[in-house]
Amino acid sequence: EEVADAGIPAASRKMASLSSPLRAIIRLRRRYRVQKKGRLHLQLPREKSAEIVHTRLLQRQLSLNRTGMYSPSMSFFNQTSFESSQYFTFDTSVEQYAMKKCRRKKSRRKSRMVLYPDKTKRYLPAEEKSKAKRCLFLLMAIIFFQILNAIENLDDNLQKYDLDGLEKTMHREVFGQKAAVESIVELLKDYLATHIHNKPLVISLNGPTGVGKSHVGWLLAKHFRSVMDNDFVLQYFVMHHCPNGVAPLTCEIDLSKKISDMVTRAEIEEKTPLFILDEVELMSPVLLDTLSRFFEPNQTNEFLNAIYILISNIGGGEITRFVIQNESAELLHQPRGAEELLSIIQPVLRNVHPLWKTADIIPFVLLEKTHIISCFLEQMRREGLYPDQKHIEHLANQLSYYTTGDKQYSRMGCKQVVAKVNL
Repeated sequence: EEVADAGIPAASRKMASLSSPLRAIIRLRRRYRVQKKGRLHLQLPREKSAEIVHTRLLQRQLSLNRTGMYSPSMSFFNQTSFESSQYFTFDTSVEQYAMKKCRRKKSRRKSRMVLYPDKTKRYLPAEEKSKAKRCLFLLMAIIFFQILNAIENLDDNLQKYDLDGLEKTMHREVFGQKAAVESIVELLKDYLATHIHNKPLVISLNGPTGVGKSHVGWLLAKHFRSVMDNDFVLQYFVMHHCPNGVAPLTCEIDLSKKISDMVTRAEIEEKTPLFILDEVELMSPVLLDTLSRFFEPNQTNEFLNAIYILISNIGGGEITRFVIQNESAELLHQPRGAEELLSIIQPVLRNVHPLWKTADIIPFVLLEKTHIISCFLEQMRREGLYPDQKHIEHLANQLSYYTTGDKQYSRMGCKQVVAKVNL
């Protein structure tokens, strides 16, 4: 379109031929920088349609043709540089850019070169396997086998006392006291699992007369005499060992000597002695003070490894009233009912003597009429009598009962069963 005029002087024509390519190069560089800044600002290039790319190429070709009219050599240089240029193109897609960026990230992760502040490249030290891990695994294995060995020793110690057999016997021969029997066996299992303790085990069996407390004590004494020597079981009856007329100090010396001798011999043979103390409500304050000293946790080792069973009627009236008042709501068969009953009995026992503060109290509830019939049946079998059901019901009807709703509770429990069967 632009044609050189013949009237222009030769000097100005020569200057124009030199300045036009320079101006074209400057324009291209400016446009390149503007587009590069815009591309960096957007971070990801946008795809351009084929028509826009073709238009841009035509515009660049026209600008190069204009410069070629003034300087053929410069035109050839720019054309070859344009064809061979790899620094900037308009046909880069988003997928290619993302793939290149991902490759760069992967290559950076694999590289172990680190640029230090002094601008020198150094390699990270090679990773070495720590020997402390092996020691840690070995320590864990040793601890595991130690725990396993301890568990096996606990099982062996419990098997020596045969508490499973004791539980079966008590469930079979003690009627109407399932919760009490389970509590007693659970306490014995926890205590006899090891021979090292910080305090003796004190179990207090409390309830009204005839509900099976003394029978449980007799079963415990019989069982422990069979699994241990007879020398490590003591049944102490206050009315027999300390009758009326004997000085309390004499009874206190006798009881202290018996307990001390037994725990000393049991410690030598690594056994746990059993002391069954019946009729505790008849003990004098001197005897109760003596027992409380043996129950203390801060003693020598042999006095800590002992089991004391306290049997008394203290709290029997409170248990009777609680059972009669709450049977309609069946509160006794719920954990909340057992806790409420204990909260009633504990203050009564602690008012009698402080030794019950360290004892595990197990209440024995009233027996129903069906339990009395079971007591008659068992007693007749022991005597070798024919268990006639009608005869047993006739004998059971001769006893007195508390009546609440549709249930009847015996006033004297199974206390009179033996006399009725013998009669």
